[in-house]
Amino acid sequence: GVCLVFVGHPLDTIKVRLQTQPKPQPGQTPLYSGTFDCFRKTLVGEGVRGLYRGMAAPIIGVTPMFAVCFFGFGLGKRLQQRKPDDVLTYPQLFAAGMLSGVFTTVIMAPGERIKCLLQIQAATGETKYSGSLDCAKQLYREAGIRGVYKGTVLTLMRDVPASGMYFMTYEWLKNILTPEGKSVSDLSVPRILFAGGLAGIFNWAVAIPPDVLKSRFQTAPPGKYANGFRDVLRELIREEGVASLYKGFTAVMIRAFPANAACFLGFEVAMKFLNWVAPGL
Repeated sequence: GVCLVFVGHPLDTIKVRLQTQPKPQPGQTPLYSGTFDCFRKTLVGEGVRGLYRGMAAPIIGVTPMFAVCFFGFGLGKRLQQRKPDDVLTYPQLFAAGMLSGVFTTVIMAPGERIKCLLQIQAATGETKYSGSLDCAKQLYREAGIRGVYKGTVLTLMRDVPASGMYFMTYEWLKNILTPEGKSVSDLSVPRILFAGGLAGIFNWAVAIPPDVLKSRFQTAPPGKYANGFRDVLRELIREEGVASLYKGFTAVMIRAFPANAACFLGFEVAMKFLNWVAPGL
């Protein structure tokens, strides 16, 4: 998880800023013309630190979140196995992955809310929050726990199907990449990186539309979308068309491969290390 945050957070910042920028008025030019323009303006205006805005929240939450994520996937597999050595079908692996998405939302939703608010505040020129902790305090003071967990339903809508695709694709690619007569556990580092990276791309191919809605909803002023994600969806389609649901697509896809390759490599290395240190654990 730590590998994923350090590799992927800069492009996540770009993604959120592109997803939340308002439609320009007639005669005005958009704040960012695209992924690379946003990247350049962030670097020029805020330096490298600007790309890591809001990173404290995911760093704090990423360890328990990914622990819960992989635990949820393992639990989902065990619930469907009659015997420990049963080989699951790909639809069963998809279902196990969806369960992991349910588990991680409890941790993910508030972290996403705080991260998104911090990522866009520098671009707007307003400094309302001094950091992740200050942001959490202010959100709680303004609206209680509901303010911190704003966007939970959209986080579920994003992560449940996307996590199913994520884990199913990873297991499928590992099986394809395993040489005949060899064990999946013996896969080389380049093959693990390739499988993890492609799994990340498949994950985000499913996740982008609800992620756009989530980013808009979580960063909107209180009361703007009274009916939740339905209002966000109607506004986006009415003002910017269906293509607006794929805002930040380039940044997401550039980020998806290296970030998730790092994530799965970190997981596989950690598991091998733990099995070596404490094989009976």
